[in-house]
Amino acid sequence: MMLNSVTKHILHCCLLLMVIIGFELITEGLNWNNSKNETFDPWVQYGFAGAFTLYLLRTLTFLSFPQVLFNFVGLTIYNAFPDKITLKGSPLFAPFICIRIVTRGDYPVLVQRNVNRNLTKCIETGLENFQIEVVSDKPIGLGPHRRIREIVVPSNYCTSSGALFKARALQYCLEDTVNELADKDWIVHLDEETLLTENSIRGILNFVLDGKHQFGQGLITYANEDVVNWITTLADSFRVADDMGKLRLQFAMFHKPFFSMKGSYVVTQMGAEKEVSFNNGLDGSVAEDCFFAMKAFTQGYTFNFVDGEMWEKSPFTLWDFIQQRKRWLQGILLVVHSKAIPLNKKLLLGISCYSWVTLPLSTSNFILAGIFPITCPPLVDFLCVFIGAVNFYMYVFGVVKSFSLYRFGIVRFILCICGALSTIPFNLIIENVAVIWGLFGRKHKFYVVNKELPR
Repeated sequence: MMLNSVTKHILHCCLLLMVIIGFELITEGLNWNNSKNETFDPWVQYGFAGAFTLYLLRTLTFLSFPQVLFNFVGLTIYNAFPDKITLKGSPLFAPFICIRIVTRGDYPVLVQRNVNRNLTKCIETGLENFQIEVVSDKPIGLGPHRRIREIVVPSNYCTSSGALFKARALQYCLEDTVNELADKDWIVHLDEETLLTENSIRGILNFVLDGKHQFGQGLITYANEDVVNWITTLADSFRVADDMGKLRLQFAMFHKPFFSMKGSYVVTQMGAEKEVSFNNGLDGSVAEDCFFAMKAFTQGYTFNFVDGEMWEKSPFTLWDFIQQRKRWLQGILLVVHSKAIPLNKKLLLGISCYSWVTLPLSTSNFILAGIFPITCPPLVDFLCVFIGAVNFYMYVFGVVKSFSLYRFGIVRFILCICGALSTIPFNLIIENVAVIWGLFGRKHKFYVVNKELPR
């Protein structure tokens, strides 16, 4: 028997609460009896320096609290399993939509295949007023087609601010001699491996027909069709939950990119994108999506969540996985430290970023808490366990959202959940390596992950 979306959402919320309560009971986070603490004083037991260090490490855990709270609220107040999206207007009356794919051109076969798949999906869904645009540093060799445009960025093209990498290519498209779009037209930004779905096209149409917000973003999942690397795919289940929790709440309720946005499945209005621009120097080139979002936020533009999901692949190798995380960390740090973004606009992003930067220190709590226990107020213990429980559940939800029970069967489905949970230690190690490497490694470097399927 197939469950409807409301039933699925209720079951998911119940499971989330069960996980939180279970964690609190097992770790005694709900223990409000302080009688045991009266006989133990960490400041006497470990000395001032030792106790101060232990309490400082425990305090670092709370840097992740804002994003955990956003994830918890976003995953519970919005239906996490929406039905098939219904169009709110006719595609015939939708404004022009440019689906823009940016690539270095290193994998032309991948780009050609995905352009054809996305073109077919647009036509099948009834999209009328659109064009697919491929922006590349090297010629791709796309055949002539009235709905496909290939733009090759000249090797001698330079932006006035010295923007590089993907930002340079995106800025080239905004030049008056290159751009063919009107200010009221819309752009859907995709990476070279991103695949449209019928639901995402319908969600985009509803977003542009509504026209209340200049920028939008939707959900991306990573476990569709053939899974190349199960470890990285299961590890990326956390990102799926992050999209449906934190990202959805900040855009759907507040219409602001408090924690930034991703670089794919981004919908922008041409006039607003040109005003914000990608001409943001080196600091805005490593994580150009993050810098763009915070700059748009600073300029007063609003955002919304776009319904429907798109498909991507997780990195095929552990090396690519680490390199990807390292670039994200370095790029976001550059944005957080940029003087071009006011502090009040990047406060939550900065707190979130430094919860990542201090991950090696906060991770040490897993070991030190057992060897050198300290006494904390009951509320502190409760919140620490709450943070861990929600992060734990994010992996479970990501698998439930990404893998179809009807496609995999109950046994394989449960194995996928167990596999995702077993990747948590691996993910912690990878993230710690990426943090240390990112902090001490070379900055202003843009590593491109290979997404062309091995033959």
